[in-house]
Amino acid sequence: MMENSGKIIAGIKIPDSVIARQATELLREHGSELLYNHSLRTFLFAALNGRQNNSRYDAELLFVSAMFHDLGLTPHYRSDDKRFEVDGANAARDFLRAHGVSPPSLQLVWDAIALHTSPGIAEYKEPEVALLNFGAALDVVGRGYDQLSDNDREAIVKHFPRNGLKKNMITTFFDGFKHKPHTTYGSINADICVCMIPGYKRQDFCDAILHSPWPE
Repeated sequence: MMENSGKIIAGIKIPDSVIARQATELLREHGSELLYNHSLRTFLFAALNGRQNNSRYDAELLFVSAMFHDLGLTPHYRSDDKRFEVDGANAARDFLRAHGVSPPSLQLVWDAIALHTSPGIAEYKEPEVALLNFGAALDVVGRGYDQLSDNDREAIVKHFPRNGLKKNMITTFFDGFKHKPHTTYGSINADICVCMIPGYKRQDFCDAILHSPWPE
């Protein structure tokens, strides 16, 4: 279902290359409607922020990063032992490598996806990394909401409805890593485990220091 390829929404063109279309097809095949709409909104919000800040970025790489950024939550791509962000980053790297994309671009997309839930780090990386983090955060927690015009916001949500994201996103995240809560250590995803698992006690870094095997 490639009905949105090449469309211009809020002044941003959705990439229509072979790579972009195939990435979207994978998201349609393995993701949910909620993740599909979230990923498209994430790209558009990211691209709008790039335009507002005169950032120079590769729109195709940013788009592929957005399509894959949450695919690590899905049964097809999730592992038993890695953070979901790393699962998605690995999948995107494999996908792009099969298309002959250069190693620097593979690393750029990998970093964008792996760091998209890492505030305080991603925004200081390359534009594609920073923009993906911005777009995802805007859609999920509203960071930068006031930087959007009403017209742009309404146009994007009209094409890609939120489908009760505030009510359903926590469960969507949790379903992706409830079988491996240990992988959320040190990330914002640990908050979701606390929210969803009765009596869950997250790993504590201070405890890790004090109970290390060093003898002193």
